[in-house]
Amino acid sequence: MNKPLSTFERKMKDPKFKKSFEKGYKKLLFSELMISIMESDDMSIRELAKEANISKSVIQNLRSGKQHDIKVSNLIKIAHAFGYQLILQKGDERLILEEAAAKSSKKQLNIVAATFLK
Repeated sequence: MNKPLSTFERKMKDPKFKKSFEKGYKKLLFSELMISIMESDDMSIRELAKEANISKSVIQNLRSGKQHDIKVSNLIKIAHAFGYQLILQKGDERLILEEAAAKSSKKQLNIVAATFLK
């Protein structure tokens, strides 16, 4: 005997609904991740903004889900504020991304290390 589908399961069969849901869910995930890490590290918006050298409004907008996109440099700063590194991985190749001040006092994105896993 087949179990009846839940309302959610029925709605997910509609391609338009599914696409819209998945787009919104991805946005929610980053916001929820930030909230969770901030709570586990007992860090306020003000403290994170100061540690990452980003405005409080950017942190608040990311945390609330109001802002959905983020500059890579800000993502690196936030990751570092929590003690994480930003790593890009493709197959066995891993690239560690860092933000460093250039001689012209402008910030630039640097690839600090490339690691090949075996």
